[in-house]
Amino acid sequence: MRLRSIEERHAAFSRRSSVVSNVAFSRKNSLCATGPNKRFSLGPWAHYGRVSFSGLPLYQPIMEIRYENTYKTGPDQGCRFNLSRAQKVLETVLRNYLADLNYSAMTSGQRAQNLSDLIRSKMKEHCPPRYKVVCNVILGQRGSQGLKVASRSLWDPQTDNFASATYCSATLFAVAMVHGFYYE
Repeated sequence: MRLRSIEERHAAFSRRSSVVSNVAFSRKNSLCATGPNKRFSLGPWAHYGRVSFSGLPLYQPIMEIRYENTYKTGPDQGCRFNLSRAQKVLETVLRNYLADLNYSAMTSGQRAQNLSDLIRSKMKEHCPPRYKVVCNVILGQRGSQGLKVASRSLWDPQTDNFASATYCSATLFAVAMVHGFYYE
């Protein structure tokens, strides 16, 4: 058995001939060249540009979009929350969604949430720019009980408004309210 010298030992474990270099796709035997005397390179660093010491890609920082203030404290002329259009949208959505449904205590919570999402998406189509829409839906079983629904919010009476609609069938009732708030 022959003893190795120090030079042979360092040559076997140097940085240039590491354990990683024996892998099929390492930096030493790579497939993508960047210059005439450069070796090919295949790995995660080929797509991302920069690589850390551990070989993981360094992602470029994402530039944050900055918006400048417009200093508009009110909506443009004729671009206000339209109460009559909102009322019509509420009535048609309630009538179409609840027309042939029966009340079920197990599914009424999910139905109210779905109805609220549907109303909000329809209202966003008809809502002027810079308005935020808040939608509340109350769905219950129709019986011989009485119910009063009230809502309260902090708003500017010059720019903000709301609409509400009710729907009743043989087994259920629904009350939907939509508030349109101007967002500065």
